[in-house]
Amino acid sequence: MTNAVTQKVVIINGSANVLEALETVLDAGHYDVVFVESTAHAYSQIKRVQPNLAIICVGMDDGEGIQVLSMLKLDPDTRDIPVITYTTEQPEEETAEEISETPEDEMFGAKPALWMN
Repeated sequence: MTNAVTQKVVIINGSANVLEALETVLDAGHYDVVFVESTAHAYSQIKRVQPNLAIICVGMDDGEGIQVLSMLKLDPDTRDIPVITYTTEQPEEETAEEISETPEDEMFGAKPALWMN
């Protein structure tokens, strides 16, 4: 029987949906996960924990995720930690006016079939 070394992962300030998805995947792989909600503590937490992987949302806090990434890569103690970056887009909601401007037949009309030879 081999003792598997637990891999440490730090996740910095993701949205609730992203955190839920990542947690599901990482729990299945038996990773030790540390969540950091604020960029103010991100760099110090990563430096303290020395994770095997850092996952950073670069679109958070007015781009401060990029600053954290820069600090990690400039520091000899953290530069070799692999980093995955991502950002999430907030879907633009259509206003009631935009919806009412769409012709009804465009919304509910039958579409012609597409035939391919």
